[in-house]
Amino acid sequence: MDIKTVYARLNKVFRDVFDDNSISVTPKTTANDIEDWDSLEHITLMNAVQKEFKVKFTMKEISSMKNVGEMANIIAERAK
Repeated sequence: MDIKTVYARLNKVFRDVFDDNSISVTPKTTANDIEDWDSLEHITLMNAVQKEFKVKFTMKEISSMKNVGEMANIIAERAK
């Protein structure tokens, strides 16, 4: 899957999870950039992303992701 499509779909997921249509994620977006992105919302977000892209992240991947760019790269490699 091309990275542009990944970001378009990630934007939709982020907007749905955080109920904020103004969100526009970039490769450098982190939890510090989105007001309601706390540890509980992180779980909800990861589940929503995995469902949207039909991928499964390992616990190691989830805990080591530093920004949306790392998430998008994993998705682009695995998603069909």
